[in-house]
Amino acid sequence: MPTVYITTPSTASDELARTLVEERLAACVNRVPCESVYRWNGEVHDDEETILLAKTTADRYDDLVARVVELHPYDVPCIERFDESHVLGEYADWVENEVR
Repeated sequence: MPTVYITTPSTASDELARTLVEERLAACVNRVPCESVYRWNGEVHDDEETILLAKTTADRYDDLVARVVELHPYDVPCIERFDESHVLGEYADWVENEVR
């Protein structure tokens, strides 16, 4: 069961998280405010962003990524997959049921 780490501008996080859950691409998306410092086009930026942690299944992962790329305001969104090796069975079952 993968957890997908996505960073977004804070202004876009609510809509993106809600869309992923409404379209059953994720069972749950946690939103965590953060401050990011990064280099883009040769300049250092310091921005408020939101980390999204989207819980999905291996079967829905590619569709989730495609939808994030489609909706995300960045030219190159941060999308990282973490594969969970130890998950409470009942929780894994819930995720599986919610993304069907």
